[in-house]
Amino acid sequence: MTDRITFDGPVILGAGLAGLTAALSATDGAAAPRQALVLSPTPLATGCSSAWAQGGMAAALSDEDAPALHAADTMAAGAGLCDPKAVELLTTEGPAAVRALAALGAPFDRKADGEFVLSLEAAHAKARVARVGGDGAGAAIMAAVIAAVRAAPSIEVRENARARRLLQDTTGRVVGLIAEIDGKLVEIRCASVILATGGVGGLYAVTTTPAEVRGEGLGLAALAGAVIADPEFVQFHPTAIDIGRDPAPLATEALRGEGAILRNAPLGDKDGRAFMADYHPARELAPRDVVARAIHAERAAGRGAFLDATTAVGAHFPHEFPAVFAACMSAGIDPRVQPIPVTPAVHYHMGGVATDLDGRTSLQGLLAAGECASTGVHGANRLASNSLLEAAVFGARAGRVARELNLGVEPPLAAAPAPDLPDAAFQALRQAMSRDAGVIRDADGLNRLLTALDALEDANGLAPTLVAARLIARAALARQESRGGHFRTDFPATALAERTFVTLEAAGALRRQAA
Repeated sequence: MTDRITFDGPVILGAGLAGLTAALSATDGAAAPRQALVLSPTPLATGCSSAWAQGGMAAALSDEDAPALHAADTMAAGAGLCDPKAVELLTTEGPAAVRALAALGAPFDRKADGEFVLSLEAAHAKARVARVGGDGAGAAIMAAVIAAVRAAPSIEVRENARARRLLQDTTGRVVGLIAEIDGKLVEIRCASVILATGGVGGLYAVTTTPAEVRGEGLGLAALAGAVIADPEFVQFHPTAIDIGRDPAPLATEALRGEGAILRNAPLGDKDGRAFMADYHPARELAPRDVVARAIHAERAAGRGAFLDATTAVGAHFPHEFPAVFAACMSAGIDPRVQPIPVTPAVHYHMGGVATDLDGRTSLQGLLAAGECASTGVHGANRLASNSLLEAAVFGARAGRVARELNLGVEPPLAAAPAPDLPDAAFQALRQAMSRDAGVIRDADGLNRLLTALDALEDANGLAPTLVAARLIARAALARQESRGGHFRTDFPATALAERTFVTLEAAGALRRQAA
């Protein structure tokens, strides 16, 4: 028997920076505060990409910088597909968002005069990335936000809880969800649902994101009929540490900002040389998609790829980049004197549930923020360290909208939980996605992937993870060009700049036309 509860406030799915910022915003009112319920599949500070973020938050925080310059870099990285209004909003509100997190207790690195220590990262024209302890920004920021959430009497957090289906009334409005909490199904009727479930990294065999981040929020929204934007644009971080771990540890972008060099053989090997000049004039500071394809090409040619920070960082590794240092040392690699073996890995999803600038989706009662949303900020390729900023800025905006929404009149239609994918099938899915929807794509591989998805669906039902994978594959097949994080060997040229907007129903027709 499924328990039923009614909650006259927003239910927030996900407890990363976007979700918790939305909860704080939704309950921060001049009048009597609204209640908010946060459902997290894991204990707070685990299982979300926010806590794993290394680089920091990009914002125009210095006198030498300006939001317009940050916007220009964001637009350039987005390869023609950024929404200018969304980018302007992000970069204009960005400095205040960073300062608000600092006021909550996030211990950003500071100079003696109290100003932020700012680092340069790839494709940024200015040093504008506020960091914590070199590579610990995500964990430190999340610790401060979690403390604020824990202290808020109007926010309830339920861990070991995940959504299994969105509930809708006869008009299509989202009026609740079926959740699995501590292994038991619960039907929750609520004023609104905010999706903050993260990206799609876990759908791939090689990823830097937590295993729990596997596109389920995207899949649930699509099953409810929401419009999905740009699902084909998946960002591969160029420098995951290649030591055979799942997920793969990350060698932060900031290392290349400090001057680390990519070589195609270990240090001391007479055949090893710096190779990025062969691929882009900006070398190691080229956009992420360019660097990822360069590393992929060097590895495919049998030469390998190694990040040499022995001169750029050297003895300063333990203090400047403690997370990278610890990951390397645990695998017997001393990055102070040895280069780090690296490989591209899924790191971020530019696509997601289409939203306006306040988190509203195409379905009434459903909002989205953070990586599972697509505001148009990132275009075809996210600029480094814009992700935590987007989560904070747009999470707060979604929370403010949810604060004004009230419980609907109509009850939800009867619905059953979406099926889960058994582990063996899920691992097969991950291998197929990495093989055929990875750094390099073509029609043969994408059609092979869609055939594999058909077989998995026939055997296991329409699981949200399969829905998310299908949207990525179908949109990648339909986009017959190369742009940003999407590269087709059979269509290497760039064509007309148009975003993808599609529903799950329309994606079926889209596939039949493209195949």
